[in-house]
Amino acid sequence: MSLKHAILGFLNYWPSSGYDLKKIFDDSVRHFWPANQSQIYRTLADINDQGWVDMEIVEQTDRPDRKVYHLTGAGKHELLRWLSAPTPFDEPRSASLVQVFFAGQLSDAEILAKFEAMAEMIRAVLEHYEKVPEQLEEHIKMVDSPREVFFWLLTLDLGMRTMRANMEWAESVIEKINAGQVPEK
Repeated sequence: MSLKHAILGFLNYWPSSGYDLKKIFDDSVRHFWPANQSQIYRTLADINDQGWVDMEIVEQTDRPDRKVYHLTGAGKHELLRWLSAPTPFDEPRSASLVQVFFAGQLSDAEILAKFEAMAEMIRAVLEHYEKVPEQLEEHIKMVDSPREVFFWLLTLDLGMRTMRANMEWAESVIEKINAGQVPEK
């Protein structure tokens, strides 16, 4: 997915500043597309140059002026073009699986510790995912579209299913190590 298109998608709902967009990313899509503040600001400048958004300066007395971005007709057209295009296939990449692939060089105790840490991390991710609907409440009220919310929650469903499968796998590896099923070097 293109960060440009994610930003266009959010601006399609309501005008936002870079700060607002960071909060929206963190509350909604971070489980599959994290974005840091500097990436968001660079991308806003780029899509502004492309004419996909207009920037409005909102004066503030107690803080620096806000730059609020509005989706243009060209930006809406680009968003719809991208949404209508074939779904891009993302090549899977996983640094953790590269470590697992070469883990035969470690002792069983080191591998066990690695998988126990992985399982703990997955539990934390699942806990975070369980809070996403609550974090989305403010955005759900602003959009007021059950159809949009349905598709938002589909992404969360896949994330939770994927994490649960990862947890099941990590726990099965832990069981195999504890049962002495790992071949010797």
